[in-house]
Amino acid sequence: MKRFIEGESRSQLSLLPECLEDYIGPDNPVRVVDAFVEALDLAEMGFDTSAAATGRPGYHPGLLLKLYIYGYLNRIQSSRRLERGAGRNVELMWLTGRLCPDFKTIADFRRDNGKGIRNVCRRFVALCRQLDLFSEAAVAVDGSKFKAVNNRDKNFTPHKLAQRMKQIDESIERYLQELDTADRTQSSDAGRRGQHIQEKLGKLRQQMEYLRQMEEQLKLQPDEQLSLTDPDARSMATSGRGTGMVGYNVQASVDTKHHLIVAHEVTNEGHDRRQLSNMALKSMDATGTEQLDVLADRGYFKGPEILKCVEAGITPWVPKTMTSDNKAKGLFDKRDFIYIEADDEYRCPAGERLIYRYSSSEDGMKIDHYFASSLTCRQCAQKAQCTTGKERRVRRWEHEGVLDAMQHRMNITPGKMKQRRCTVEHVFGTLKFWMGSAHFLMRRLKNVKTEMSLHVLGYNLRRVINLLGADELIAAIRRCMAAT
Repeated sequence: MKRFIEGESRSQLSLLPECLEDYIGPDNPVRVVDAFVEALDLAEMGFDTSAAATGRPGYHPGLLLKLYIYGYLNRIQSSRRLERGAGRNVELMWLTGRLCPDFKTIADFRRDNGKGIRNVCRRFVALCRQLDLFSEAAVAVDGSKFKAVNNRDKNFTPHKLAQRMKQIDESIERYLQELDTADRTQSSDAGRRGQHIQEKLGKLRQQMEYLRQMEEQLKLQPDEQLSLTDPDARSMATSGRGTGMVGYNVQASVDTKHHLIVAHEVTNEGHDRRQLSNMALKSMDATGTEQLDVLADRGYFKGPEILKCVEAGITPWVPKTMTSDNKAKGLFDKRDFIYIEADDEYRCPAGERLIYRYSSSEDGMKIDHYFASSLTCRQCAQKAQCTTGKERRVRRWEHEGVLDAMQHRMNITPGKMKQRRCTVEHVFGTLKFWMGSAHFLMRRLKNVKTEMSLHVLGYNLRRVINLLGADELIAAIRRCMAAT
């Protein structure tokens, strides 16, 4: 061991610090956790702070809350790992006063105090607002799929059942053909091979019977989907073609200046089309602004959702979807027709006018229909590029002016989508990295929402510590939360 740094002997006596306080530096993040929880009114947050009059005393909810916030801040989400950490981690010993709750007590606290934990997460966002960290009044919204505690083989949809039954039928047919071949050849090992095939056939028939039972249960589900381990989890498509997972769709609204999570939501819908106004209104409430810019990708483009945002004083930035059947066929699509607002008419690529004819209602939306006369279209030299019908018809939503105005903003400010990507997408990457390959540890939607709130709180806490420093944040917590 020459010429290397050498440690002390394990049997060497030493004078260690006399108290745990000496082990924890003044800028240690664990002090932020302690100061934040101590400044909370836990009863107002929704925790039960009353002590039992008889029996063995319980742990104070503030202690267990500190334990969880520290755990999610340091990527320790498991209750068993938190139990072990409380007995060997010096920071946790300092935080809990050397108390070591068992894993069941820790897990039950998270399960039974979902409302309080979600309120604590919102309270920290309110603290960020008091510290003027949302000054730009702009957020980026996105959604990402997170795995649930439910294996793909324990999730059933009509399509999955049909595919699995087809595979079993093909396997049964193949084994039956092998039995016929073994009977004809009468080889020396035909008896053993036949017995093996019979066992395989028996297992396949059991699987088929099991799938038929699942098919009956599936008919009772309102959305034709059944998850056995986590009943609220749903099969969702992911960005890779032909891929998917059983999980939840997590929505996040992220501040464009400091990349703090302003609002979040967990749903079991596999798409984002109905989430824009919900996330935008939550973000406006969290930031306390009267004017807010909301940036989102094409997956959020839905007329009524965009209209709700505009009516609430929110400025949406959402690019139009590029799905056009006519464009795919090589024909003119709606973007090639220019709307003339003064005349309430459309001008086609050939210069002809498509006038208003009638209105209809679809999904509660008023749709106006425009088209020229059949004779005009039939005589047009560009008809083959325009339509395969008698005349070309264009449909217009009664509030489509809102969508046109938003598209005009997008055209003159092309950098908004790059800003959205740089703001919100790395947040999901960070959260998934912290959570590990399993993602969620809890089952059922209400519990998953609680777990996501702890992740968001840990992420925001880490961001603000990096922005302000632990000392300044502790002082701000004591100043701002004492004032409220």
